[in-house]
Amino acid sequence: MSASAAPTSPVPTGGLATLRRLILYVLLFALVVIAASGVSGLLERLFRTATTLVSGDVTGLALSLAFTLIGGPLALLLWWFVWRRLDDEAERRAPGWGLYLTGIYAVSLIIATTSLLDLATSFIGGQVSQWPSPLANAIVWAAIWWWHRWMWKHPRKASRHLEDVRAVVGSVFGLLLGAGGLIAALSVLLDVAIRSFTATTVFEPWWFEVLRSLIWAAGGAVVWWWHWFREGGQRFQTGLVDVTIIGVGIFLAGIAAVGGLGVILFVLLRLAFDRSDPLNDLLEPLAPAIASAAIGALVWRYHRSTSVHRSTRTRRASLLVTSAVALAAAASGIGVVVNALLAAAVSPLAGGTTRTLLLGGISSLVVGAPVWWLAWKPLHQPRSADDIPPGRRVYLVAFFGVSAVVALITLLVIGYRLFEFLLGEVTGGSVLDRIRAPLGLLVAAGLVAGYHFALWRHDRALLAAAAPARRRVIERVTLVSGYPPAVVDAEAVARAIADATGAKVTTWLRADDGGAGLPSSSDPSPVVADVMRQIAVALEATAAQQVLVIAGPGARLEVVPLMTPGTSVPTESGARTPALPGAE
Repeated sequence: MSASAAPTSPVPTGGLATLRRLILYVLLFALVVIAASGVSGLLERLFRTATTLVSGDVTGLALSLAFTLIGGPLALLLWWFVWRRLDDEAERRAPGWGLYLTGIYAVSLIIATTSLLDLATSFIGGQVSQWPSPLANAIVWAAIWWWHRWMWKHPRKASRHLEDVRAVVGSVFGLLLGAGGLIAALSVLLDVAIRSFTATTVFEPWWFEVLRSLIWAAGGAVVWWWHWFREGGQRFQTGLVDVTIIGVGIFLAGIAAVGGLGVILFVLLRLAFDRSDPLNDLLEPLAPAIASAAIGALVWRYHRSTSVHRSTRTRRASLLVTSAVALAAAASGIGVVVNALLAAAVSPLAGGTTRTLLLGGISSLVVGAPVWWLAWKPLHQPRSADDIPPGRRVYLVAFFGVSAVVALITLLVIGYRLFEFLLGEVTGGSVLDRIRAPLGLLVAAGLVAGYHFALWRHDRALLAAAAPARRRVIERVTLVSGYPPAVVDAEAVARAIADATGAKVTTWLRADDGGAGLPSSSDPSPVVADVMRQIAVALEATAAQQVLVIAGPGARLEVVPLMTPGTSVPTESGARTPALPGAE
């Protein structure tokens, strides 16, 4: 072969293509935003001035015209160039196209939705003069959102990546918007019922604020329903959807519910044991707390029920996250209680402040501890290695690490306060009064770290006891598949081998089929299952660290132990490779 015929390396070409796509999509994103800003500015002027376009603000008009007449044509030209290139399969499979659609889709959805809702609320309470700006933004960004949704669902040029991102982005935004609106509306209603007073009663009727919040809640609910049900967000069995369910529906909702319950109990305890402040001030946080607890619990319950119908890992993660939120609340309560007890010991006369602090710690502890007990079940811990659920060790290490970091920081703060007291000429307050807050946090972090470290050591001992029975000798497996890829997925066989042995599997496909395919069968699925089963049986009888597996064509199956120089391979006397179905 001559030097001129030598193949060139694809690395530079791939790198340049990635860089080209990055620049192209970033420019397209920027030009679309610029053009949208210009068009919305012109529409706003048109709505405000009707026949007179220039109404004093020449600078703003010039900027809108420049953005529209320069940015708009450039955006269309660049989009036309990109759209033509999407006939190439490589361009559609490139992550850049999917990332661009995701970014523009999210920005346009958020701006269009908030502008429409802002427009709707502007008609409540005599704020009609504010309508041109949200109307212009809503029209422009809604058109951009619909345009990119059409591209995302195009039958030939849709992105081959991030297919679930559209549903996730819309459902998360709608959920946060709807839940926030409901909490705000319910807070005003409860505040009127509890105190017969709101901050808005001086300026306008209280129900104006309720109506505005309900409009935002309804808009968020529509966006969430559209993406979660209509766009199929709940049907995607992907890691991103699972993370969204756990992170937003369980974690954030759990924080809202537990935090709201803690504030409710704190207010009730203050009403019973600490009337140092006026009654109106004591009741002020009660309405938002009830609303947060109710809506947070509702959202948490829905996503907890949704996680039950998903993978085992997702179900377990939902319990771990709930346990984490409750444990954080309980640990905070312990730290605050210790702080309050130390304050009472140092300054017995400061009864009101200390009592309030103590009641706050008790509230957090009383709310967080039962939830943690129900989610974690400390009396039902694993008794064998098989009982250790997935994700448990990661949870233990994460909590031990976080609490250890918190303990280290509080130790440094305590040391700083001690040296400051000893070396400085500081008067007022004893040394215990200076360190009681970080000392309470240190006690809580130490308890959490010690508990999770003990559980981690217990689980490690169980795994170590089961290690001899689970010891896997095989480290590498090279699989040579002689079956047609359309019939037998070699990657699926490789994954089955990796799951069974824990080894790293390298897959090779034969260039020929050796004149034979699969054993004759109307349905190849049972044969494929037998292939995997027979390979597993053959590997059980092999003690080598590296193994060559030749599967196919036809009924051929060979498991060849390999050895490196200077090593010996133990074999079993009389061991033979089992034959595949159809072998003679």
